[in-house]
Amino acid sequence: MGSSTEHSAYGPTRNPWALDRIPGGSSGGAAAAVAAGQAPASIGTDTGGSIRQPAALCGVVGLKPTYGRVSRYGLLAFASSLDQIGPLTWTVADAAAVLQVLAGPDPRDATASTEPPPDLSRLFPGNVRGTRIGVPRVALADGVDPEVLDAFGAALAMLSDRGAEVCDVDLPHMQYAVPVYYLVAPAEASSNLARYDGVRYGHRAKLDGAAAGVSEMYARTRSEGFGAEVKRRIMLGTYALSAGYYDAYYVHAQRVRSLIRNDFDRAFAAVDAVAMPTTPTPAFRIGERIDDPLAMYLGDVFTVSANLTGLPAISLPAGLTQARLPIGFQLVGRPFDEATLLRIGDALERDAPWSDERPPAFA
Repeated sequence: MGSSTEHSAYGPTRNPWALDRIPGGSSGGAAAAVAAGQAPASIGTDTGGSIRQPAALCGVVGLKPTYGRVSRYGLLAFASSLDQIGPLTWTVADAAAVLQVLAGPDPRDATASTEPPPDLSRLFPGNVRGTRIGVPRVALADGVDPEVLDAFGAALAMLSDRGAEVCDVDLPHMQYAVPVYYLVAPAEASSNLARYDGVRYGHRAKLDGAAAGVSEMYARTRSEGFGAEVKRRIMLGTYALSAGYYDAYYVHAQRVRSLIRNDFDRAFAAVDAVAMPTTPTPAFRIGERIDDPLAMYLGDVFTVSANLTGLPAISLPAGLTQARLPIGFQLVGRPFDEATLLRIGDALERDAPWSDERPPAFA
């Protein structure tokens, strides 16, 4: 878990653009493999930005479909109301092609939509004339790296030159998205991961002597099997769900979650997509924030809203910093309207001078 892929049991993943930098996370390995040319496409899971963040920091396309568009059958559950599976690819057309295969109903997943996926192969004329793109300017006022803001503005200008209409939208409750997410997601993780007790699933600790009891086996199994970040989230979630705190924390967070969704619904009455940076900063150095979980969590500020609301979202390459680190441009769309996001993304990709850039570690 986490947005840096430093907490993997296999060790940290490195960013192909700069090997001393994180690739984003938690699907950092999937993004790095595509960015390094090791695979034409990969599959990630997005609970709070875990497809889009690594896509942004590795300079590839990452698509989180609408909740229910892709079956979660077989997925290791983190937060069941937030998790969604999606592709990471070099191009928007490739993302559409992979989504076309992944999407559709599944009788083994009750949350999978019965709505058949649209034909995504006809989306790429490069035409966005008349498409309305909303920007929540207030959310961009603080904490965003100047190079990220410049790249975001340049991407909007390219779309505007192609005929898109850019306007401001108001998402007043988006400022609460990170605290809401870090109540809802750990609470669901605490519940989902309770099954990993050494009896039914996964790792089981080896005990010394026959006198060791089942309680010791549980404790040692979970201590050995979960990493530091997973343990931190289980403890946060267990606390939020405990007697005396459930209503004050978890229930209240779910109410604010509904307000965030209402904000987006109002915005989509006037616009076709909402644009914002994918991450507030470029990739940071490995180890730079590992002892500061709060700073790490604040990196999710632009991505968690799409998971809390179940809306589709895509991260697109938006150029490089002066240090040649990738920057991501994010679009959030109406429910089950991945087609509009892919169409806008294709238009941006056609004009982008960075489309042919490859990292030093490209295979």
